[in-house]
Amino acid sequence: MITVDNLSLRFGKRTLFEEVNVKFNKENCYGVIGANGAGKSTFLKILSGEVDATTGHVSITPGDRMAVLKQDHFEFDEHTVINTVIMGHSTLWKIMSEKDAIYAKEDFTDADGERAAELESQFAELDGWNAESDAAGLLSGLGVKEDLHYSTMKDLSGKDKVRILLAQALFGNPDILILDEPTNDLDIETINWLENFLLDFQNTVIVVSHDRHFLDTVCTHIVDIDFSKVNVYTGNYSFWYHTSQIAAKQQADKNKKLEEKKKELQDFIDRFSANVAKSKQATSRKKMIDKLNIEEIQPSSRKYPGITFHQEREAGDQVLSVKGMNKSLDGKLLFGDVEFALDKGDKVMVFSKDSVATTTFFQIINEAVEADAGEYKWGVTITKAYLPLDNYSFFQTDKNLVDWLWQYTDDPEADETFVRGFLGRMLFSGEESLKSVKVLSGGEKVRCMLSRMMLQDANVLVMDEPTNHLDLESITALNNAMIDFPGTLLFTSHDHEFVKTVANRIIEITPKGMIDRKMPYEEYLKHPDIKQLREKLYS
Repeated sequence: MITVDNLSLRFGKRTLFEEVNVKFNKENCYGVIGANGAGKSTFLKILSGEVDATTGHVSITPGDRMAVLKQDHFEFDEHTVINTVIMGHSTLWKIMSEKDAIYAKEDFTDADGERAAELESQFAELDGWNAESDAAGLLSGLGVKEDLHYSTMKDLSGKDKVRILLAQALFGNPDILILDEPTNDLDIETINWLENFLLDFQNTVIVVSHDRHFLDTVCTHIVDIDFSKVNVYTGNYSFWYHTSQIAAKQQADKNKKLEEKKKELQDFIDRFSANVAKSKQATSRKKMIDKLNIEEIQPSSRKYPGITFHQEREAGDQVLSVKGMNKSLDGKLLFGDVEFALDKGDKVMVFSKDSVATTTFFQIINEAVEADAGEYKWGVTITKAYLPLDNYSFFQTDKNLVDWLWQYTDDPEADETFVRGFLGRMLFSGEESLKSVKVLSGGEKVRCMLSRMMLQDANVLVMDEPTNHLDLESITALNNAMIDFPGTLLFTSHDHEFVKTVANRIIEITPKGMIDRKMPYEEYLKHPDIKQLREKLYS
């Protein structure tokens, strides 16, 4: 258990946290949420001891072991993969290192023998004999191939390092597990594996994530950082979101009687509880709705950008046809024999186990890269807007936000007031709209790119990982905009909830061909025939 007492953190005149008092108990998974800059990652660093609070203190139950997902991808470059994972249990690793050093001595003394016997006893108590096999099991579950397990970390790709550091944090059944964005760079299958691992995990988990489906699946509680306070609510992210929205609506309706407000919230709680009782989560986390006090539910201070996509003209029946398309990169075949036709109104999730394949495919149909073979043709009525994965080139200018966005307006009557109003809807207000686009954060740049797309009034949108860098509020607003968009959509995303709620068709491209199905995303992932076909295409 972790206990936080009267914790405050100040940077000069700015207060990030004020008088925080919370407890994190065993068998619960806490999802930490808050607007960008609220201090989510900083709060995790305070809990792990990496950052000192201004006042107050953090204590953990004596004897409990804490594991933290490391963010430095170069820290273990000189170690093998398997050893890096085992190093997640520092006590076990110290015993193993000292034991190996003693056995490596040429002049082995009686004292060395006695110390080695002590270490062997401690090693056995910590289940050291199974350390390598346990580490290998975690690595395999996270998608790190066996032939890499004894490689040196410096020889691996960044995506493999992410998985290995995650295995390191999970290794050895820690009493407290702290994870900051653990699903970053993980594919669908690996995220699913991690979800199942955490559902079966019996100790304390504290996690920051922008993946709403992940938070909904694993979390028993939500830790909301807002108004410089930290409040803990029972339930998962969707439960917190809907109840906070109801509370905000009720706050705006000053005339509604207290009893009516209580009843509205209680009705929602009852419906939510009934749904949870049927879910897999309820099997693993038995008390999701335990002692919920309706009066404690508060509206959030977070702001949601006003994202809306309109199409200037409706598309005709001919949208996009792709025939016999192949593409290789650096001698590696990314995808082959891609062939399909889009129907008007399709909202298509295009994906591959190799994300480079999807990005390259989008670049081809947007005239940025040429295919090795095959062809594509857009319909004559089609106007398209494209959100590339890499937006670097768009922001290599000294323009401020107003001038940057103004250049993308086709309306000759659009003036500075119009552009400022548009930016205000996207949460760039006042002086913020005059800052240079070069200094924008990753999330701000994506909001700018979405603004550019909105001005195009296109009837086809092509989006490569549109939720990257966005906070939960922007993701929710974009998600709703995509559901409401009346045109045609081609996109790829690792955000499970986004895909589940938007896509009505799934296209998976592989080196040995493609799969094209008009069906919901979750049905696609679970369909036994499709599972067999996917294994065949990737083998």
